[in-house]
Amino acid sequence: MKLREVKAIETPYDGIDTIAYTNEKKRLQVELLNIQQRIIEEKRRLVVIFEGRDAAGKGSTIKRFTENLIPKYFKTVELGIPTKHESKNWFQRYERHFPNPGEITFFDRSWYTRALIEPTLHYCSNRKYQNFMNKVLTWEHNHIADGLILIKYYLSVDPETQLYRLENRINDPLSYWKISDTDIRARKEWDVFTEYKKQMFKHTSSKISPWVVINGNEKREARLTSMLYLVRKLAGKEYVPLTGDDIKANHSIKVNGVKFRGLTLQQFSVLQELKDNKELFSDLKKE
Repeated sequence: MKLREVKAIETPYDGIDTIAYTNEKKRLQVELLNIQQRIIEEKRRLVVIFEGRDAAGKGSTIKRFTENLIPKYFKTVELGIPTKHESKNWFQRYERHFPNPGEITFFDRSWYTRALIEPTLHYCSNRKYQNFMNKVLTWEHNHIADGLILIKYYLSVDPETQLYRLENRINDPLSYWKISDTDIRARKEWDVFTEYKKQMFKHTSSKISPWVVINGNEKREARLTSMLYLVRKLAGKEYVPLTGDDIKANHSIKVNGVKFRGLTLQQFSVLQELKDNKELFSDLKKE
């Protein structure tokens, strides 16, 4: 079993303005609706999970995925504190909410709570944590072999972005209720959570069940990038973003005879600019 198939996705929507965001969101939602209709017709089953820290934008991203889907054929699941029975029968807790043929289920946090927040805050024993980590990929692969389509997103935010959003929630009379003691405790255990996240990526990502990591610091970009990934994976056709940019996990460029490979879009852009400036300077010297 090949592990560590983590896909860190670069966004083509960097700095997108309100009008372009609205237009692109509509285009992507049309494609998502087409995908849903095909799932209904072909009686397929799709599960989409969103993981990430508190205030990473999981719920708002799911909302943009679903706001124009046919309500009868999808559901969003956000489970609370597990009972003793659910904690003992962890996978069954989530299987109860898996879609029937022709349906989609979105999970706002998922079974990976046991890989992240539960061990971080000592809500589960080390034995339960290790048992989960040893079994989860096999469990997922069995469901995929049985026809389930599984997409696993992780929305990543930095400490400053999370703090800003948490403070906004606390001070907003319409959203203060979203803050819990668990959120505050998890914030204090940032580094511990990070270590468990690394272990999750290392041991629970495979070729047929990869983690898709989206930068969640800018909510608009994260929403569009998440939708774009699913559309390109399931639509069965090429989709070109309105920006004209493209998503590539790896870029390469040759500078001064040296080939740089495996670059992010940002790294590629910096080297490209340096290369262009060097060539321009050389041309000026010749003149």
